[in-house]
Amino acid sequence: MPAVWTHRGWWSVAVLRIMTRSASSQTSLKSQYDAVVIGGGHNGLVAAAYLQKGGLKTAVLERRHVLGGAAVTEEIFPGFHFSRCSAVLSLLRPHIYSDLELKKHGLKVYMRDPHTFSPLLEEGVRGAPPRSLTLGSDQSMNQMEIGKFSLKDAKAYPNYVAHLEKLAEGIHPLLDAPPVDVAGITSGSLRKRMAAVKTLMPIVRCGLTLGKKIPDFYEIVTAPIMKILNQWFDSDFLKATLATDAVIGAMTSPSNPGSGYVLLHHVMGSKVKETCGYVEGGMGGLSQALAQSARSHGVNIFTEKDVGQVLVGSDGAAEGVVLKDGTEIQSKVVLSNATPYVTFKNLTPQGVLSPEFIKAVDQIDYTSPFTKINVAVDKLPNFLACPTPDDKPGPHHQCTIHLNSDSVEVQETAYKEAVNGYPSARPMIRMIIPSVLDPTLALPGSHVVILAVQYTPYLINGSEWTDQDKEAYSDNVFDWVEQYAPGFKHSVVGRDILAPPDLERIYGLTGGNIFHGSMTLDQLYLGRPLPCVSDYRSPVKGLYLCGSGCHPGGGVMGAPGWNSALTVMADLKRQ
Repeated sequence: MPAVWTHRGWWSVAVLRIMTRSASSQTSLKSQYDAVVIGGGHNGLVAAAYLQKGGLKTAVLERRHVLGGAAVTEEIFPGFHFSRCSAVLSLLRPHIYSDLELKKHGLKVYMRDPHTFSPLLEEGVRGAPPRSLTLGSDQSMNQMEIGKFSLKDAKAYPNYVAHLEKLAEGIHPLLDAPPVDVAGITSGSLRKRMAAVKTLMPIVRCGLTLGKKIPDFYEIVTAPIMKILNQWFDSDFLKATLATDAVIGAMTSPSNPGSGYVLLHHVMGSKVKETCGYVEGGMGGLSQALAQSARSHGVNIFTEKDVGQVLVGSDGAAEGVVLKDGTEIQSKVVLSNATPYVTFKNLTPQGVLSPEFIKAVDQIDYTSPFTKINVAVDKLPNFLACPTPDDKPGPHHQCTIHLNSDSVEVQETAYKEAVNGYPSARPMIRMIIPSVLDPTLALPGSHVVILAVQYTPYLINGSEWTDQDKEAYSDNVFDWVEQYAPGFKHSVVGRDILAPPDLERIYGLTGGNIFHGSMTLDQLYLGRPLPCVSDYRSPVKGLYLCGSGCHPGGGVMGAPGWNSALTVMADLKRQ
């Protein structure tokens, strides 16, 4: 085994590759379908499964050799299997889990409890280790942990959690339905208007659930998260720990308006155990379960089928796709699981879109703060703040580990550096070690360590990232990890560095944004991705969006695909 591998290409898990290719080879690509889905990511697979269940002969066309989009497992180094892009199952809608029988089709999820571990970078007092904060589902344990920093905050914390859960509960009706049909309510025949009024019901249920907390809901979705946290707590360390969920994957800081919603978005995770945690075998296990379910209903799924363009007929309606190899496939409808930018700028003939619409597409924000570093280690990280003997994992090893979140000021400084065009000198690091719970991911005695690091700009001071830039950035990240867990650098046997341009190139994530577009207030609900296409229907009749770039956005796994499929079937029924 080499001292250190640095991964610049990519491999996928051999087993998944064989499974995918054999499944593709068993079915020949037909020249005509009722529906074609561009992209075999999780939302595309969900949409395809529901369309097929609804009676539409459906095909999924994935450009890569492995299914899953961002939810893939890849063997980057021999014996080390990584969830290379998306890393943790979160917010998978329970009805999708049930409807598609994902457990039957092989989905197994390891729950994580405790949920977060935040060590402080400080000298211990009188020989004691540095302090740390561990939070999970046990509220009495949470209060004990927080009490190390503030007894007042410890008392307030259960009420804070209950408050957020109540606000999050109000959003759930909005996740599983398309946005309100404004055009239908305001125009057309009385019969059509009355039918469109039904789309208001999720908003009504949201309001009824929130009740007197509607003003609190308005405040949290519009305010900086620091305004909210300052109302509840005194401890800067606790506020910094909680603020990390308000900025993860977003080029924003805790003091920016709108960061409160990002926190609420992460709180919305379902409590159904099968839909939140580490997927056995990595996130590719989710995609394989979805694919198996879709195939069981009759969906044809193909890999290494790179769509070049959507076919548009003389009547201006989508009538299929053409692959880059020239193969044409006819269909009644086309659903794109690509980002809105890729869909409308690369896949749709520009002559069928108005200049005004193309200009609006160009304004969608895809700014990403996110660099992913996948690390193979031959020894479990051992933290000064919570040492464990004999390389044995402790409860804190199974959860999200926050490094460089010692204070809100550290986070703010990291953000400002990236806004000015430079990677953060002291980056905010979120570490997970899924192999602690899932032994299938690494060689015996070894582990996979996944680092989600902020903040990094798409360009470094206006210039493209070089391999030297990525190596230097990774070295700096490892130096910081080493301060919390001495010996980490020596344990590294391989690393894979994905800066925002790499996430864009490999996974089709415009700007490297893991949510298919920023989760800012102007790009949510009726504004996602644009007000004129928030109902999943594009300006081209028969062409729909079904990816995370549409409502309810990235992270709410399966919901965009489900909502898009409902819209398609409703439109076809009316024809």
